[in-house]
Amino acid sequence: MLDLTEVILNDGKVIHREVTLELTSLKYRFGDFQIQKATPVELTIENIGERKLSVNGKVHLTVCIPCARCLEPTASGLDIQFENELDVNDEDYIEGYSLNVDQLVHDEALLVWPERVLCRKDCKGLCSTCGQNLNHGSCSCRPTDLDPRMAKILDIFSQAGNGKG
Repeated sequence: MLDLTEVILNDGKVIHREVTLELTSLKYRFGDFQIQKATPVELTIENIGERKLSVNGKVHLTVCIPCARCLEPTASGLDIQFENELDVNDEDYIEGYSLNVDQLVHDEALLVWPERVLCRKDCKGLCSTCGQNLNHGSCSCRPTDLDPRMAKILDIFSQAGNGKG
């Protein structure tokens, strides 16, 4: 929590602060993700009158996100920059005269969340039959397991090979 007393009580007041993030993970409906590293949150907060604050900031997080193909934990960098106007009277991030920096960063991280994370460009993923991570070795499943939508084509080739075509 960052004390905002001096900025809230003085119209036009501007403060610059670096705040150490206490947040250790990002928890969303789609999972919990550990924060491996975080730079201090750089904040500029200005009282713009009428009990409103302009809050600008930036932080870099390294978050552990599963690879989209093999599900191995993968360190992924999130560069978060934000510009918000907060109403002191009606704002989830402000409790009394304090700013909940952790909650603000938590919510802003969701806006820059990567669409897809890969452990490496040539990730082989998981076997669709047994679940073996193919980056660690092959499995004994038949490689002819096809998409069920292609089953008819396989039947046509099988019939042609047996002379039934």
